[in-house]
Amino acid sequence: MPKSKLRKKVQERHAHEALIHDTQPHGPLESPRWLAPVMVANFLIGLFWIVIFYVTQTDYPIPGIGAWNMIIGFSFVGVGFSLATKWR
Repeated sequence: MPKSKLRKKVQERHAHEALIHDTQPHGPLESPRWLAPVMVANFLIGLFWIVIFYVTQTDYPIPGIGAWNMIIGFSFVGVGFSLATKWR
């Protein structure tokens, strides 16, 4: 008995999907173990750096550089966000 057209279309679609899935590169399914702790540490260091800057009325964590302390704190936070994009 001949196969219906619907079955033939379904088989062709599955064959096409199999070809697509076979050609895609297979990357790591999990992040490295060090990524999450380093990411959280960067977030916390940046947060504490900025809090210390405001609590000490812009004198610390590094005296003498003034508002550059804010840039350093936000840099830690930025590194944390960039690592967060790699986390799976």
